[in-house]
Amino acid sequence: MLHFLTSAANSTGSLFSPLLLMVVLFAVMYFMMIRPENKRKKEQEAMRSAVKNGDHITSIGGIIGVVVNVKESSVVMETGADQVRIELAKWAISTNETAAAAAEAEAKKAKEAKAKAKAAKKAEK
Repeated sequence: MLHFLTSAANSTGSLFSPLLLMVVLFAVMYFMMIRPENKRKKEQEAMRSAVKNGDHITSIGGIIGVVVNVKESSVVMETGADQVRIELAKWAISTNETAAAAAEAEAKKAKEAKAKAKAAKKAEK
């Protein structure tokens, strides 16, 4: 397709074909790079806003701990056996292991329910 567009631009000399080529390239770039990045950012923001007391989190610096207090723009986490408390900005939360484990368990339940339904359907036949 690119060869067709470039040859059409060379043969006719019009400005429409290079413009069409630029629009196609921008569309491809949008769907391959920009859209997935925006989706990932939204997922991260949703994860950070859903943090609650008792969640096991990891910061972007690698600090692992349990959330003991959630504020508007920060969280207080407790690390280790000596119960050191650290206040982190919400944007510094990398992962929420508690939410990830819950999502994994829910996916496993859904998969088992689907397999059960499939086995029941197969038994009916």
